[in-house]
Amino acid sequence: MNRLQAVHALGQSIWLDYIHRQLMLSGGLRRLIEEDAICGLTSNPAIFEKAVGSGSDYDASLKALLAQGLREPQALFEQLAIEDIRLAADDLRKVYERSAGADGYVSLEVSPHLAHDAQASIEQARRLHKAVARDNLMIKVPGTPAGVAALRTLIGEGIKVNVTLLFSRAAYRAVAEAYIDGVAQYVARGGDAGQLASVASFFVSRIDSAVDAQLGSRAPQLQGKVAIANARLAYQDYKQIFSAPRWRELAQQHRARPQRLLWASTGTKNPQYRDTLYVEELIGPETVNTVPPATLDAFRDHGEARSMLEHALGEAQATLDALSGLSVSLETICEQLVVDGLKLFVDADDKLMAAVAAKRERLLSAP
Repeated sequence: MNRLQAVHALGQSIWLDYIHRQLMLSGGLRRLIEEDAICGLTSNPAIFEKAVGSGSDYDASLKALLAQGLREPQALFEQLAIEDIRLAADDLRKVYERSAGADGYVSLEVSPHLAHDAQASIEQARRLHKAVARDNLMIKVPGTPAGVAALRTLIGEGIKVNVTLLFSRAAYRAVAEAYIDGVAQYVARGGDAGQLASVASFFVSRIDSAVDAQLGSRAPQLQGKVAIANARLAYQDYKQIFSAPRWRELAQQHRARPQRLLWASTGTKNPQYRDTLYVEELIGPETVNTVPPATLDAFRDHGEARSMLEHALGEAQATLDALSGLSVSLETICEQLVVDGLKLFVDADDKLMAAVAAKRERLLSAP
């Protein structure tokens, strides 16, 4: 049993935060599934921009789409993304079946330009869900108020959802409650709650980057500690929400599954911190960690697999109290990180569309 398999044995699912067509065509994803117990994959506009925007791996598919008369960059990209997501979903199908629908998911995000438009997000999510046509697809929506409304509606329709860009515990709690609302709606419509699934993507390392910058030299003992403390306390919120009477009734009578917390942004951004920090310190049952390739390789090589998610909870609360005592508002930081995260995705999406348009012109003008 290698280190990644050991994490799986502790009850945490490791997903890969990366997608590229060659990963599937080369058998690389299947090897990660078989050898490292990888049981899911996440994508976002930035990841797709790197995959599609460089090299020639997607040129043949683009040529075929152009031959069909497609020209609009968004439509071209969607078809490329759907092909990739289907390939990944098919590779993960056995994981999905073996886990009875608990794992084996691939996430595809709605356009970040729709982050504040619930109805448009819902409509695009429905369309993508139908186009991909895989049971082990999760549609990604941001944890904005509009995204939370979309989550409630989509779960109520039986569409599986990954809610992204969650930084604060308050935002997470709102998402968890909206998921429960959606499950209740689905059950009321006669749906089988046992086939629903969702994750709440709670971002980690970006919090430390922002907090550390504000702290400067004032409190070195808090540097690199706030994000983990915040996540550990969010897990306590999860346990409370999904043990409350309202949820217990849905779980016991309708086989509903809780919405798992997924740790995102778990690559270490500060070179002074351990490169496996945000994996090691957040290992615990009923959770997911989506890991970029470099962090995955690092953990496989020298990570320590032990259950740490509920370690030193008193210290976690004391860390957040100390931060507040320094007049540093974690809530304000989290709100700004959502704004910044959306901008990163919008910029990546715009860059991706420009790259697709440039490739379209090059391929159309080729002899």
